[in-house]
Amino acid sequence: MAVHPAPAFLSITDLHESVDDPALTSMTLLNELAGRYPSAVSFSAGRPFEGFYDVEDLSRHLTTFRRYLEDEVGLPAEQVRRTFFQYGRTKGFIHELIARQLEVDEGLTVDPESIVVTTGCQEAMVILLRALVRDSRDVILAAEPNYVGFIGAARVAGAPLRPVREGTGGIDLDDLERQIAAARREGLRPRACYVVPDFANPSGASMSTADRVALLALARRERILVLEDNPYSFFSADGARLPMLKSLDEHRQVIHLGSFAKSAFAGARVGYIIADQPVSPAGDRGAGPVLLADHLAKLKSMVTLNTSTVAQAVIGGYLLENGCSLKRATAREAGVYRRNLAAVLDRLTSVFPAVPGRPRDVSWNAPQGGMFVVVTLPFVADEEMLEYSASKFGVLWTPMHHFYAGTSGFQQARLSFSVLTPEEIGLGVDRLGDLVQDQRGR
Repeated sequence: MAVHPAPAFLSITDLHESVDDPALTSMTLLNELAGRYPSAVSFSAGRPFEGFYDVEDLSRHLTTFRRYLEDEVGLPAEQVRRTFFQYGRTKGFIHELIARQLEVDEGLTVDPESIVVTTGCQEAMVILLRALVRDSRDVILAAEPNYVGFIGAARVAGAPLRPVREGTGGIDLDDLERQIAAARREGLRPRACYVVPDFANPSGASMSTADRVALLALARRERILVLEDNPYSFFSADGARLPMLKSLDEHRQVIHLGSFAKSAFAGARVGYIIADQPVSPAGDRGAGPVLLADHLAKLKSMVTLNTSTVAQAVIGGYLLENGCSLKRATAREAGVYRRNLAAVLDRLTSVFPAVPGRPRDVSWNAPQGGMFVVVTLPFVADEEMLEYSASKFGVLWTPMHHFYAGTSGFQQARLSFSVLTPEEIGLGVDRLGDLVQDQRGR
């Protein structure tokens, strides 16, 4: 009879603290609940609209990119085949097309060599934070509430986060200055500030042009970097766009995190970093500075080696077919998000009308674009209430406390409306109203 070795016994205390961090388990819970209650209207998923996807487009994108390699780049057939099927360049091979898109849409000229193509924006966050945080004295500042993916990336990378207040106009610059000073008094080194300037996830807040300029002035004065993450900038309610922070960056203070998840499609898992900051060598090595992008590429090579060549080719073809303009490519989706935002706000107003002489116990913000609305409720909106909401009333939402790393937002819910129809939005808000009525009666 075969003798099987005893199983290895592991305690959670034997593993890195990030594996048991609530910030890393919140999305798993939401996916699990959505699977258990498939008939529930889900305001929880922050996915892009799916109505315009066509599987046949993928092969066309690949063909378009192959022709680009043959006709514009001038590669022979053997090199074209190798580009698709072999390991790829660590920094990626669609960097020149990304640079072209930035020039077309943003009027921004960047050195293609300052771009690192990553496996989604999540990888970009992890390797960037790993590079910037040398030891426990280094801290990253971030507006709160904060994108849960960035919170999770910081946990995985071992990067301490210091929260900064956020208002309807985005990050509070006065509080940012106070937090930088407080961190230094504590013997810490503030390294960078993470911001989402347009229609932030989860709050929907946006920064004015004046505040963007002021943020860069503050960062230069305080000698910190700005980490810009801006996946929703093409989805304004009125079609107007403000300049991205990197477009205003005259001193290479901004590291821009880009993603094609919301503009093209999330399944490609293609993102990028613009890291054009020169990094001087230690001591007197006789060599000049190199780009931060090159150092990030070293880290990437030990994480994913290179971003999927096939995925890059699909995104490259997508860009080429749209004249390297994401504004042009996402025009239909932007229209859907504008329609859905209006539908959410109108239905909330109808279901929760103001009553003269009585204070509102349900309120919400009114972002000027993006995919999210935040609702404040007259009860604790935690996981237990979410399950009750899904099982009894058939509506899912995201507890906001996840975006505060569990320290606040306990009576708030994020409503994501990107994949719903106006009819589903109306039904979901009606069901949320039923939940509120149920809790009012307790």
